[in-house]
Amino acid sequence: MQFQQAKTFILTKLKSELPAQLTYHCYDHVIDVYHAAENLGKLEKINTNEMPLLLTAALFHDSGFIDGAKDHEQSSCSIAKQYLPGFGYTADDIEKICGMIMSTKLPQLPKSRLEKTIADADLDYLGRDDFFPISNLLYKEFLDAGVIKNPDEWNRLQVTFFENHHYFTESAIKLRQKKKEANLQLIKLNLVNKI
Repeated sequence: MQFQQAKTFILTKLKSELPAQLTYHCYDHVIDVYHAAENLGKLEKINTNEMPLLLTAALFHDSGFIDGAKDHEQSSCSIAKQYLPGFGYTADDIEKICGMIMSTKLPQLPKSRLEKTIADADLDYLGRDDFFPISNLLYKEFLDAGVIKNPDEWNRLQVTFFENHHYFTESAIKLRQKKKEANLQLIKLNLVNKI
């Protein structure tokens, strides 16, 4: 498995081919999820054979946005299946990677330890200090795409999302849950102050 070459390939492809109007599902998000997956993977004691699979899934998980937002997880799997054999990944490796990619689809329904780790890595920012700057990028992307019309609609959507979301790994719960709850309270405060 030529992990470094696959990493260089997909990052180059994402940088040049992801649509410019994607302010959240962009190159920076992929790098963020990659680092979160690496961190959570270490905390969850993911072994050295599985860590490259986890990190590959993180790198490829939103590559389907190259073809559009609809069913992008499925498109991401297609891209992984198309290119990863060329980097020495086996059919079994690619099946695990696609399982991880699909576990980032909302609502998240991860089954394996690897799937739970990447699902948590994808939404790691919910429980971090940089939540609001990152959240504003998603707000802009949703506004541009016509998913939402105004800040109130966005805040209500976020409250619902937060209340239905939960982390799956012990590490993410320990690391992010408390701050996630604090961030939710601030979103609710934004709504109250608008009334």
